[in-house]
Amino acid sequence: MGPAAPKSLAVAGLLLNAFVWGVCWWPFKQLEAQGLHPLWATALVYAFVFVSIALWLWRSGQLLSWRKHTGLWLLLLASGLTNVGFNWAVTVGDVVRVVLLFYLMPAWSVLVAWWLLGEKPTPMALLRLLLALAGLFIVLKTPETPWPVPESLADGLALMGGLTFAITNALLLKLKDTPSSSRTLAMFGGGAVMATLAAWVGLATGVVALGTAPAWSWLPLVALLGVSFLFGNLALQYGAARLAAHTTALVMLSEVLFASVSSVLLGASSWDSRTLIGGALILLAAMLAVAPGKARK
Repeated sequence: MGPAAPKSLAVAGLLLNAFVWGVCWWPFKQLEAQGLHPLWATALVYAFVFVSIALWLWRSGQLLSWRKHTGLWLLLLASGLTNVGFNWAVTVGDVVRVVLLFYLMPAWSVLVAWWLLGEKPTPMALLRLLLALAGLFIVLKTPETPWPVPESLADGLALMGGLTFAITNALLLKLKDTPSSSRTLAMFGGGAVMATLAAWVGLATGVVALGTAPAWSWLPLVALLGVSFLFGNLALQYGAARLAAHTTALVMLSEVLFASVSSVLLGASSWDSRTLIGGALILLAAMLAVAPGKARK
């Protein structure tokens, strides 16, 4: 296979992860309708996968100490906060708006990659970034507000999730020489730990309700989310470890398309002219990120 094949597979892996994240709002909303808060749902899903992976690594003798790879603890923290922000926001907010706010991530990614990886953005990367941000500005700018500012808890959570997701992607690239199993364990451990901590803090402050008693009807959706996030996580690791951080961020913008189309078809959001125009610019930036030749660098 030629050198283009690994890059094509890396892009495909990122697209799979984007699809998982783009449509995960539906099972989270279904679980919330059954009385399970998205934070508790996140903690439950990620704890199940974390324990499964840890047991498999332990039985196979591959469970390694993290003492030599302290960056894995940062990955645990960043990945966990990403899941707290996104899963909570996409459940309680407008799906399209949340996803677009989350994808201010390309702006964060350029700065994070420069800080963590020493990657100075190229002129083409800056052009793609400007296109993406122009699209976001058009979508978020409403006639009632002079600037696209956070208007709700969901907005703030989405912005936080985008920042921590950019850090997660940069850390994956920085930690690409660590065992894949350890990175996966860190990311699912982060989802379980940070969601649980956030839920307990939310309970103490009255922001999060305890919810209803556990129900068997949760299990199919929890299992679906667990399997989807596991394969999406592995696909993200494969892609993020083989592409530049800003390219990863822009390819992942395809999540906007997956989330927007699915939420409109299922009645959770609606399109308007601003969303169509802004979304077109965002997708153009993403297409430039995967174009052949120097434009992709």
